[in-house]
Amino acid sequence: MPVFERNFNLSHRMTHELGKSIVCGEFGPNDSLPTEAELCERFGVSRTAVREAVKMLSAKGLISSKPRQGIRVMPQEDWNIFDSDLLRWSLEGNPSMRVLREFLQMRIAIEPEAAALGAQFARPERIKAVGDALERMRNAKADTDEALQADIDFHISILYTSENRFYIRMRDFIRTALSVSIRHTNVIKGNPDAVIADHAKVYNAIESRDPVAAKSAMLALIEEALGFIEQELANSGEEM
Repeated sequence: MPVFERNFNLSHRMTHELGKSIVCGEFGPNDSLPTEAELCERFGVSRTAVREAVKMLSAKGLISSKPRQGIRVMPQEDWNIFDSDLLRWSLEGNPSMRVLREFLQMRIAIEPEAAALGAQFARPERIKAVGDALERMRNAKADTDEALQADIDFHISILYTSENRFYIRMRDFIRTALSVSIRHTNVIKGNPDAVIADHAKVYNAIESRDPVAAKSAMLALIEEALGFIEQELANSGEEM
């Protein structure tokens, strides 16, 4: 573990390093973390900084700190996996195909309905944002950061078209899920024009105020990506 420079917020840096280590599997469920004194020595920080980092990680559901029990890693089902930090650490940790499958399964439960709501309730400026993102996808070179960001913005814009604050608040999850999965599924599909055409079907349906078509087009888009991941899992022999 690195000794941090003094001019950084030490407790936040510790939270990042320890949290990422847990999410990436360096520590398993019910494993004990180093003692408070050991953490102070390894990071070169005060007990106050260590205690603040422990509080932040406890609030995210990653660890439990109790007298006489020390600091222990909690089971994954107790983690606040929608927390933006946990999502980012999952991304930085190069998640497995199984994690990508879980991302896509969750997206199926969110985005098709958001698209349907968008076709019914979206304000014109919300629909325009979707169209603008689609145009950026068309203009970007394939497999570039610009293309990736335009694709992500397309999907986030659709959450906003729903005019539903609960769907909109899923933006961090969707952004992280897409940042990971698009790099895999678009490469497997291998046809940038077809990717754009599939996204255009969603946009056109929302613009036409056709909720059934919007939901169907978004569902087809995500189900195809999920199929790619399922095939990769089968080919790799990972446990289904």
